Amino acid sequence: MTSALPDTSRSTRPSILTVDDDPSVSRAVARDLRRQYGESYRIVRAESGAQALEALREIKLRGEEVAALLADYRMPQMSGIEFLEEAMDLFPVAKRVLLTAYADTDAAIQAINVVDLDHYLLKPWDPPEEKLYPVLDELLASWAAADRQPVRQTKVIGHRWSARSYEVRDFLARNAVPFRWYELDDTDCEAKRLLAASGHGEADIPVVVTPDGAPLACPSDAELAASVGLTTTPSTDFYDLIVIGAGPAGLGAAVYGGSEGLRTVLVERLAAGGQAGTSSRIENYLGFPDGVSGEQLTERARRQAQKFNVEMLTTRQVVSLEARGSARVVRFDDGTELSAHTVILATGVSYRSLQAPGLGELTGRGVYYGASTTEGPNCKDQDVYLVGGANSAGQAAMYFSRHAKRVVLVVRGDSLENSMSRYLIDQLTGPGNIEVMTCTEVIGGAGDAHLETLTLRHNKTGESTTVPASWLFAFIGAAPRTDWLDGIVARDENGFVLAGPDLVTEGALPAGWQLERPPYHLETSLPGVFVAGDVRADSVKRVASAVGEGAMAVTLVHRYLER
Repeated sequence: MTSALPDTSRSTRPSILTVDDDPSVSRAVARDLRRQYGESYRIVRAESGAQALEALREIKLRGEEVAALLADYRMPQMSGIEFLEEAMDLFPVAKRVLLTAYADTDAAIQAINVVDLDHYLLKPWDPPEEKLYPVLDELLASWAAADRQPVRQTKVIGHRWSARSYEVRDFLARNAVPFRWYELDDTDCEAKRLLAASGHGEADIPVVVTPDGAPLACPSDAELAASVGLTTTPSTDFYDLIVIGAGPAGLGAAVYGGSEGLRTVLVERLAAGGQAGTSSRIENYLGFPDGVSGEQLTERARRQAQKFNVEMLTTRQVVSLEARGSARVVRFDDGTELSAHTVILATGVSYRSLQAPGLGELTGRGVYYGASTTEGPNCKDQDVYLVGGANSAGQAAMYFSRHAKRVVLVVRGDSLENSMSRYLIDQLTGPGNIEVMTCTEVIGGAGDAHLETLTLRHNKTGESTTVPASWLFAFIGAAPRTDWLDGIVARDENGFVLAGPDLVTEGALPAGWQLERPPYHLETSLPGVFVAGDVRADSVKRVASAVGEGAMAVTLVHRYLER
């Protein structure tokens, strides 16, 4: 395990700060911390959020570091969550721990999303040797091993209602690239000054200024990826395993492939995580009783894959796949190729586009597919319309309810019972600003620079209503987008990939199958090519099942290679 000790070459010890409004508890926490960590860390004690922030400002001015922040949840004037949220601006890489009572576990769950909480501890923590020190040892070791240089931000200059400006922000956010957004529509003239300094005009937006200061006018995703340090080219031309798609199934396959010694490359068109990566909260995934955001789950899986030396290629669009002797060869849209012994198809599905008149040209300008967390703050005190009745729509409704004045969930069916998990249905009644409109469809939208109105129709009565709306997020259907596999592997009538037993009809093997054995469970009609996750025909559309199939596919890859 990595040492929890800080770099001793620094002239001063980093601090561990604890804040609790109860003096006796505050002293007890500081005492236990000092006893275990006092030789290597400076223990700072405060009895209010304001006092703790003042101490942090002094530490910042002295140019010193803070390794960990321990805050009590229930404090007057400023709660522990509010304190940690402000403290993040001063010391963004400090580990964050919330001290809660048994009755306050909901607060800890809230803090996971608000301040990206690292851990929460239930009071009392006696004995500290069992309940306090092991947690802090791991967090401090992680902090000590991390690169704590100041994060250099990418700058994005554009219009709120520019579709490409939205796509650039979404790309950076989903790839965990720190950036700052400068909105030209805003009254703040800093965006105009920055745009002028870049040497570009409004006709060139979005303009992206890299951390090195180089301005890029309306860059492509590939140019953007290269400019912010994402890997776009492979290190070699042959692998044991190529995984196409970095959603939960692809990430699961990559982790297991890399951990079991296969030279693995993970190829992604846009950003890791897939649809699950945009989820504001997943509460039914095994091992996360307090829930986890799709972004957090994706980032942990990505780091885990890299730990096992998996190469990850971003902004690479696969356009064809073929067998070339014992090799399986994928071709990218730029004409380059990559070969491997085996391939796992984990491309997932995409949301279907709304076919209502007027919405197509407004995509990215008020009409969005999936939940874009970058747009949440922009929806403040406005109405947000969501289309869909599955879990993804419910999770998005809960997220946007924290920002919007009103969230309207537009559902074609007469209830949510058949499409959404019960825990989410129950949660929708909590915020008080979520409205569910059943038996309703969006049949039109209009606006000049951006979406301004929606037309809704009740599919039982036929009555239509036009409502003012600037925000529409759609979560309908599941399109596999597998046209590029036509004639290569067998698919069903909807484009989902067939595998294993689904390929055997009345004992007959699939056409063109040249092996004596039948296809393995997740093997496609092309031997050595496997499928996992939502893109597989009749798959269970859940994160856990996708990860499981990714792991199972790697087991079958080993079986294939052994033969």
